[in-house]
Amino acid sequence: MSRDITVRYFASLKEKAGQSSEALKTSAVTASDLYRELKERHGFPLDEQHLKVSINREYKPFTTAISSGDEVVFIPPVSGG
Repeated sequence: MSRDITVRYFASLKEKAGQSSEALKTSAVTASDLYRELKERHGFPLDEQHLKVSINREYKPFTTAISSGDEVVFIPPVSGG
């Protein structure tokens, strides 16, 4: 089953994807499945254990199911000074 979702990117993921967000159709069932798909598509260097995931503005585990209409944000570590 295909799901229509919005993915937002920040920091290094935004640079690799070349965009801050994208609307896409996916057959991914969980946030983990989706990240695997996007990692392959965009060449993201980080593994999911180095990220946080937010689904509809709430931090969730990567095992959380995604649904059509969801907004998914993968958040890499950010450093600054």
